[in-house]
Amino acid sequence: MTPHGHFHWNELMTRDVAGAKAFYSDALGWTYSEMPDPDTGSTYFIAMDGELPVGGMFDITNIPGMDQVPASWMAYIAVDDIDARVEKAKAGGATIVREPWDVPGVGRIAMVMQPDGAHIGWMTPAAEQG
Repeated sequence: MTPHGHFHWNELMTRDVAGAKAFYSDALGWTYSEMPDPDTGSTYFIAMDGELPVGGMFDITNIPGMDQVPASWMAYIAVDDIDARVEKAKAGGATIVREPWDVPGVGRIAMVMQPDGAHIGWMTPAAEQG
């Protein structure tokens, strides 16, 4: 289990999934497993280092509101109680870009913009939920 306050997951948002997969496969030896992405109706790719999942990637080409977002990595920090932590973030001046939502088998996630404008994902991983 990922301890509260530690980085838990990273995912690549790209318009060239095939190119990114080839790049990381060649450079780092990653392989990939696939799962459906219920939010977009497309495929989410889980990057694997042997049997260990190390990150994910997905295509942002047809996702509304992502047309100006450059290809980039998004990090997620594990938190003990996403709903309570989001309230603390708001009190501390953060903007909640996306309120907490559940991803079955993954966890409860929120998208946070800290007071200076940097974006980060926070999540209570499914394995750590009550």
